[in-house]
Formats: sequence, C-alpha cells, structure tokens
Amino acid sequence: MIDHPTRDVGFGVYLHWPFCAAKCPYCDFNSHVRHAPPDEAAWRAAFAREIAHVAALTPGRTVTSIFLGGGTPSLMQPATVGALLDAVAGAWSLAPDAEVTLEANPTSVEAERFRGYRAAGVNRVSLGVQALDDASLKALGRLHSAEEAMRAVETAARHFARYSFDLIYARPGQTPAAWAAELRAAIARAAEHLSLYQLTIEEGTPFHGLAAAGRLVVPEEETARALFDVTQEVCAAAGLPAYEISNHARPGAESRHNLLYWRYGEYAGLGPGAHGRLVRPEGRIGTVTERRPEAWLDRVARDGHGLTATEMLSPAEEGDEFLLMGLRLREGIDPARYAALSGRAIDPDRLGGLMAEGLVRRTRSGRIAATARGAPVLNAVVAELAA
Repeated sequence: MIDHPTRDVGFGVYLHWPFCAAKCPYCDFNSHVRHAPPDEAAWRAAFAREIAHVAALTPGRTVTSIFLGGGTPSLMQPATVGALLDAVAGAWSLAPDAEVTLEANPTSVEAERFRGYRAAGVNRVSLGVQALDDASLKALGRLHSAEEAMRAVETAARHFARYSFDLIYARPGQTPAAWAAELRAAIARAAEHLSLYQLTIEEGTPFHGLAAAGRLVVPEEETARALFDVTQEVCAAAGLPAYEISNHARPGAESRHNLLYWRYGEYAGLGPGAHGRLVRPEGRIGTVTERRPEAWLDRVARDGHGLTATEMLSPAEEGDEFLLMGLRLREGIDPARYAALSGRAIDPDRLGGLMAEGLVRRTRSGRIAATARGAPVLNAVVAELAA
C-alpha cells in the first residue's frame, strides 16, 4: 500500500447516476432528463468496466464507504444497484462495516424498492426533501408534496437503521422564525442526521436568470446570517450539532463517506461527470470523467473507462484542497498533515491574525478550526492561510 499523509482516512467509491425525472431550477449538478428510461443493462456493464479500470490504478485498497449520488439514483432498479455494488466488491476489498449510502427523491420512494435496495447492500439512505411546505416545494421545482416527503422519511425509517434528509433554507421570503419552526418539525422526524444547505444562486441555472431579472429575491446578507445562526442554535439544542458547515448529526452518526472527502481521503469517482482523488506512486492525482451520459457510455465502450482528465496535483494544490475541505469540519485540521501534504507549515503570523480576529481557534489537541464567526466567511479564511 502506498503511504501518504491521509492514508488512515479510508478509501471511498462514488457512483454517479446522472438521470432525474425533472431538473430543479436551482440545480447545477450533472443531472439530465430523458424521455425514455435508460437501458440499465448497458449502464451496469459500463459501470463494471470503469470500476475495473480504476481498480487497476488503485490495487490493494479496502473500500470503507460507497455513495450512490446523482441525479436520482433511486430511479435505478434494485437489481442495478446490486450489480454496481457487486462490481465494487469484486474490484476491491470491502470493509465489513462499510457505509453504503443511496440518494433518493421522495417521488421515487416505494417500500418494495427500498426493500430491494436494502437486500442489494445499501445500509443508509439520504432523501432530498428540501422543504416541509408545499408552496416552497413548488417554488423550488420539486415534484413531491410535503406529505409525500414525510411518508418517504417514514418508509426509510422502516427499512434502514441509518437515514438522513436534506432541507434548503434562505429561500425567498423566509424569516428566521419560520425557519426555526420548520427545522424543529424536521428534527422531530430525523433520527440522526440532517443536511441543511443555504440556497445559492448558481450561474447557468434558471434561478440565476430569474435573480438577474429581479424576479427572484433571496434574503439579504444580514437575514441569511441570521438564518445560519438559527440553524446552528436549533440543531445544537436538539442534540444534532454541526460537524460540518451544512451537516448536523447526533455524535457517532456522521456520514462516513462525506467525512472522507472533508478529511482529504482517497476516493474513486465513477460515472458521468464524477471527480476522484487517487494516490499513485508518483503522487495524488485528480480524475474527471466525461459529463454527458451518452458520450460517457461511448467512451467506456471504446476505452474501457470514461476518464477525460487525469492531473497530477502539486504539493501546493494538495495543501489548498486540504484546507478548503478540512476547515469545513468542526474538528478542523491537523497542521502537521497540512505541512506533510504541502511541504510547508502554516504561516504563524497569518494564523495569529485570524485568531486575533476570532475567525479560527486552536483546539486542545492542537488542531486549527474555524469559529462560529469564521465559518460563514470560510473562503476568505482559507485564502489567508493558503497565501
């Protein structure tokens, strides 16, 4: 096994299913709507080929987590999910306690399908609920109702010991009081984990065009900060503190796969538009696959994989990524690991300046972590430390 500073974090596998029933107006993910269902047999075969190719680049790994994301992976038949998981288990060793998460939309949740996913090897689901009132769901372009979403959460709870769901806040017209009430209602349904994302207007999305035309008005910066603060306070009081800027969990229930990303572990990105970070004898490489689904299929048929870019990361790039990911975590980063990756220590003067401003702190174990004041301006904090 190749030695590297974050070897102990684990090895993850991300599988991207690129299809959705509809494209949400705020979404800039690599997701696509098709009038006819995809040929799942062809997709199973293509994934198996790409998995085998990437496994040959990363021999001897033990997979500690698998994440099926998208798109809408719950549009897949359970047999397809099972085939993908079997391909992963056949290509690498699989840890006995590996976390296997599947993203699901409430509109595609059925008890029979969930039973099939559980039998296929999925042991955790993440539901895209996004809001708990129908008006907000309609404004966000979601196809489900609030009642349907809560039924899906109940179905998940019956079939999986571990489940999570997402909500979006800082929606147009949303007040801190209304969000606090919605959040408390969500926590009453959440067993262990919630992902809470502030609405961002991404370039190229329908929401971006509406915002530019003045037809979509998101909360002002002061209100958005108040909404963020309410999120932290309500969740912490309910026993689901933030372990990452947008993710809240009961202690021990954190998403292990996402922790692997934030702790800068090694992971294979498979399927259209997936990104990966792999450690080779020559160093850490970044991988990117073809984004367009049909073009990805063609490339896999021709080359045995859909990789379009394989880039060697410099020590400085590794250090920057380590900071950017790790400072999102409440636990912060180990400065010794930063030095091992980047080849240089964090500048004590810059660190001292940020500490004096109350944006970062030293933990008892010597780690560097963002404070409650620093978390909302994390990009500026990272830029200062990386300079």
